[in-house]
Amino acid sequence: MAKVIVAGAGINGVSSAIWLQRAGHDVILVDRAGPASGTSYGNAGVLAAGSIIPITTPGLLAKIPKMLFNSNAPLFVRWGYLPKAIPFLSRYLSHANLDHVKLYAKTMTQLLYDSVDQHRALAEGTGAEKYITNDDYYFGYDTMAAFKSDEFAWNIRKQNGQDFKVLNQKEFGQLDPIYKDKFDVVVANKNHGKISDPGAYIKKLASYFEAKGGVILQSNITGLIENERSLLGLKTDDGSIFSDHVVFTLGPWSGDISKKLGLVIPFESERGYHIELVNPSSMPKAPIMVASGKFVVTPMDGRIRMAGVVEFGGLDALASKAPIELLKANAKKLFPDIRYDRIDEWLGHRPTTANSLPLIGRVNKYDNVLTGFGHQHVGLTGGAKTGRILASLIDKQKINIDLSEFDPNRYSR
Repeated sequence: MAKVIVAGAGINGVSSAIWLQRAGHDVILVDRAGPASGTSYGNAGVLAAGSIIPITTPGLLAKIPKMLFNSNAPLFVRWGYLPKAIPFLSRYLSHANLDHVKLYAKTMTQLLYDSVDQHRALAEGTGAEKYITNDDYYFGYDTMAAFKSDEFAWNIRKQNGQDFKVLNQKEFGQLDPIYKDKFDVVVANKNHGKISDPGAYIKKLASYFEAKGGVILQSNITGLIENERSLLGLKTDDGSIFSDHVVFTLGPWSGDISKKLGLVIPFESERGYHIELVNPSSMPKAPIMVASGKFVVTPMDGRIRMAGVVEFGGLDALASKAPIELLKANAKKLFPDIRYDRIDEWLGHRPTTANSLPLIGRVNKYDNVLTGFGHQHVGLTGGAKTGRILASLIDKQKINIDLSEFDPNRYSR
């Protein structure tokens, strides 16, 4: 039995902690704000096995100037932050080509294709099973022309084994009457799922981990305790903690720690927003991506969550008004007849690498350090499996997927 520190208590960290605990290890889970306090709480809740197309698709660069000056577009930049973001954005946009889209799709398929099964395995016996449901995940297009413009992405999904069905307006209206006459074309993605309350789900998993003897420490990490090629532990606001292995799953707060680990990663916090219609008079049946606005509508426990929008503005700035107002306008347009008690608003941060691929694996600078972060828009989807992979790597078990494209050491100094 080894002693392991897992730094970061989002889905990647909590999953890692549980799988390590099940393997017989003594685990300490450290987080500055506690389990599910960040992106793992505020995501769209979809187990999106088919989300294997990155944001950086061909033609994106040409669209950005128009999007930045269009208040109805789902891309925002805090102009004061732009000079700091430009070096990252230049590298990020350099991946907006077909070759990279194909590489990303092939690589991420390995991680995401069985996401529902992975979450069910993680949640088994924890009490968190109740939050997982099997649902089709829909993509709604206003027009046939809009669907046709996205056809290359559906062809790539098909080439990578994704199962989906194209529906017309009438067919989808019969499946979910709340969207009657809203979309001309809808794609139903099979073998997908949903977490009905992501924050409650992860907190339930964390409670299970703690009940089984795991330790959760809510504290800031202030430094590393090093001895040549080993990381002996971490310095925190509450003192030093020591271990045989350290797993870093700090999500958007991974940038500074990565530098201390000898990694120079082109990395940025992508700010994401959601609103929730609380106690709505009507509820959609399943999650849907509204293609025209690049936001996801998900029926959750007692509310409808609308999540989306991309903003580059760093970790520290307060929430912007424009993204929230855009989501509210979209809600009014999509659900003009739904009544609700109130609208709740949220801002969180997505960890984004320049090539959009997460970093999962051992860090060469040390004999006992692993990373699992950078999942951008698919953190919840891939989190259960990421944690299982990291636990297996610590036990030196054979991994049944190719991790080469996730290798953090491509960014070694």
